Amino acid sequence: MELIIIGLLGGLITGISPCILPVLPVIFLTGGAQSARIQRYDALGTMGGVGTAASVGAPGGAVATATRDTATSSPASEVSRWRPFLVIAGLVTSFTLVTLVGSLILSALNLPQDVIRWVAMAVLILIGIGLIVPRFEHLLERPFAFMPRRRVDSKGNGFGVGLALGAVFVPCAGPVLAAIIVAGSTGQIGAGTVALTVSFAIGVAVPLLFFALAGRGLAERVKAFRRRERGLRIAAGVAMIALAVGLAFDLPAALQRALPDYTAQIQEDLTDSEAAQDALALGGLVNDENRDLDQCTNGAEELESCGTAPSIKGIEAWFNTPDDQPISLDELRGEVVLIDFWAYSCINCQRSIPHSVAWDETYGDLGLNVIGIHSPEYAFEKDEANVRAGAADFGITYPVALDNNLATWTNYRNRYWPAHYLIDADGTVRHISFGEGNYQATEDMIRELLVDANPDVDLPGETDIDDVTPEVGSTTRETFLGTSKDVNYGGGDRYAPGEGTYRFPDDQPDDSFALQGEWTLETQFATPTADGASLRLRFHASQVRMVLAGQGQVTVTLDDGDSRTIDVDGTPRSYAVAEDVAEGQHTLDVELSEGVEAYSFTFG
Repeated sequence: MELIIIGLLGGLITGISPCILPVLPVIFLTGGAQSARIQRYDALGTMGGVGTAASVGAPGGAVATATRDTATSSPASEVSRWRPFLVIAGLVTSFTLVTLVGSLILSALNLPQDVIRWVAMAVLILIGIGLIVPRFEHLLERPFAFMPRRRVDSKGNGFGVGLALGAVFVPCAGPVLAAIIVAGSTGQIGAGTVALTVSFAIGVAVPLLFFALAGRGLAERVKAFRRRERGLRIAAGVAMIALAVGLAFDLPAALQRALPDYTAQIQEDLTDSEAAQDALALGGLVNDENRDLDQCTNGAEELESCGTAPSIKGIEAWFNTPDDQPISLDELRGEVVLIDFWAYSCINCQRSIPHSVAWDETYGDLGLNVIGIHSPEYAFEKDEANVRAGAADFGITYPVALDNNLATWTNYRNRYWPAHYLIDADGTVRHISFGEGNYQATEDMIRELLVDANPDVDLPGETDIDDVTPEVGSTTRETFLGTSKDVNYGGGDRYAPGEGTYRFPDDQPDDSFALQGEWTLETQFATPTADGASLRLRFHASQVRMVLAGQGQVTVTLDDGDSRTIDVDGTPRSYAVAEDVAEGQHTLDVELSEGVEAYSFTFG
């Protein structure tokens, strides 16, 4: 019940947020105005009843006067009466299914993750054309001639329109929707997840339904609407086509960025309580193994007791173990364990890993077992060879588990790269630290637990690794170059998948990147399609690294100063492109040869 209430409230808040604006015209016209019981007039000025269709130019020159087709006797008007509810029902149905199982189905079929969205946009365009051009509408109906009700026009029940809208509907991702998406993408879909998703969708639907019914009421009461049924059909068609085209060019996202999200704080307040976070727990993924983890305080300065450590499960492969065989926490009872969640291209992990390596080297023979759980952000980070190469670059010799399906990540209800879970000799979680920092406190607790496990242990001096964690906001945020989650794009051109020609803007914003020349943009990376392609980065940080792959050269120039060339060869890895940079905004020009793939910028 708590999940249902949180889902409903989260959906209601989302339903009045700025991200709803792009679909409102279609909801108003197709779900609202087109369902109105409009009084229509014949050529002689005689008023017809609800659902009347006056016809002029009957055979023989006669004028066919309007015939009354009342709401109580007309199946068509009965359908119209329910149209707002059916449009919203279709939206809720498809949004729920796409969010929960769309990613899993597409992955199983080896299809691109955005194929459902593109198909839905095409359907919206077809229906929109049908509303504008009646002959085209009849062509759309022909494949469904065997069905008793096959209409796609204003007399159709609207459920199909709702299905298409739900597949392209992208509400603002607050904490509730984030929990649903993680649960759906990891395949951990239980009764709690379904209840949360359905209640969220219903919550979103309530404001939309109110808007659709308001549109119907307005159309029935305003004289200008009552005499322009044909105009309403055309307007609905134009709105559908405009929405589809706008989505293809990512215009709604630009609109949402331009408007302040006045509901963001309300969303956070909804889930900013221990009870709400426990109920959500990544879409209801609390289980008997991880339920007590909430008893640990993130970054605490002293040991706590947070229940038995959840198991390590769903691992695809192990390395740095005897014969690359799996290990379990049960085998390590009597010794201290540090679980380190990481990903090899994550800049935050790259700054954290030296501490884990130092702890393993210093205390590994004294009862400490460091286990790296590699939970990928990128698709290329699922490749075992890539992870092995990344681990070797960082000097990792402790056991590493490939958690490619995020099974262990989910079992620990983890949400951060990096994240450390310190487990005592009895198998109890005693400390949790999310993100960078808190290294001194973590090491102090490691030493304390080693003494508890073996009072006779002779501990060496503490490790001496500098904490280089940057202050929050002190650097440009991590910048991804793939189209699936491009961040900080500051060019004037549309950033979309496929080949394209780009140029630098005249005035590039701070903390942004832009492209010049011929490029091909993939979901994970950007790659030049001709030599001479370049990339300009505006940033503030003391260090810049790029995740690069392929084969070729990258030439970097900082603030129009000296240039240097980096050879790129092989699988994706992180390269330092600027170091010891002074404070303030700087410009980094990067020229890439054909064959080089650029994934992201990370900052330190």
